[in-house]
Amino acid sequence: MNQDTDMTEEQLLSKQRLRLWVRLLRATKLIENEIREHLRTEFETTLPRFDVMAALYRAENGLKMSELSQALMVSNGNVTGLIDRLSKDGLVARVAIAGDRRSTRVELTAEGATFFEKLAKSHETRIDTLFSEVDFDDAAGIITRLARIDGDDGE
Repeated sequence: MNQDTDMTEEQLLSKQRLRLWVRLLRATKLIENEIREHLRTEFETTLPRFDVMAALYRAENGLKMSELSQALMVSNGNVTGLIDRLSKDGLVARVAIAGDRRSTRVELTAEGATFFEKLAKSHETRIDTLFSEVDFDDAAGIITRLARIDGDDGE
């Protein structure tokens, strides 16, 4: 017996939204796993390191550790460990902030910016391949519809 036939329109809509959530979650996990594997095998790096470098690349003058934590929506402790490792690898530098002995700004080094540019280009190509079955209009429509959920215009 099909339970959907005994449901109200509101209940059917609720179930359909639940199905949407499950589908979005599954797609996100599959794509994220693929990206993690790509970064690991092609660049010997991780998605969190990529995310840190992306945030710093967008910030012309670097970011304070607290700003970086906020931008990535992770704890200061998580960011500190990542920055320690990226700094050891010569990809980021900590810069003292004049007049503020308690804070430092983090920025990409020239080597880090060059490395990130290669990562970003490869990442975009990989995403393009993963979404090769999605045409321009479909992508635009999905972005518009998802903006209704998160309030972001997708840019």
